[in-house]
Amino acid sequence: MARLCPLALFLVLAILAASPALAETKKAAELRKANELIAHDPPADFLAGFFVADEISPALVFGPVREFVKTRACPTAWLIEKGEKDRLDARKGQPGPLEYTLYLEEDCPGRVTYYLFVDRSDDPKQWLQWRWQFHKSKAEPEYGATQKRLERAAADGMTVGSELRFVAVDGELSPGSPEKLLQDENKLAPLYDLVAGKKLGR
Repeated sequence: MARLCPLALFLVLAILAASPALAETKKAAELRKANELIAHDPPADFLAGFFVADEISPALVFGPVREFVKTRACPTAWLIEKGEKDRLDARKGQPGPLEYTLYLEEDCPGRVTYYLFVDRSDDPKQWLQWRWQFHKSKAEPEYGATQKRLERAAADGMTVGSELRFVAVDGELSPGSPEKLLQDENKLAPLYDLVAGKKLGR
């Protein structure tokens, strides 16, 4: 194997030492360890599906998820909490509503951003069913209108299979609704207006 001359070796080491990507990779690794996150391949239906970005009363539909990933300026990776992965494996094949969280990690110089998606692509109709487990009779009055809007969007070819619930930067949750953040900071154009019940121009 050829050996680098001292000058060439010095230049290579200097470039590596100055590389912000390597420094950020270390930062991302620390956050992964602190949150017990492991690599995970999301389902194809999740990546191909549309998503909302407000937990209680979403007004807009974005996506598909894979197109959102393409808009990220820095390297990305899909992650899941180890405990959540264990719960998924234990539930495999069992009936009933299931939601779980996936982390889209964006590793930029100076900061690591997590986009926390709740995946329900296995059964997009379970949006209200899942909330019934926790809110019982209050679920219908509080979430029923949103369920009807999601059903109308699905009839228009905009089936929502996931929800961007939180955005975290360097381990700290960003304030406000992710729906507003996507438009204001990410300049992401929505594809469907749930309130008006119509598709929007790109």
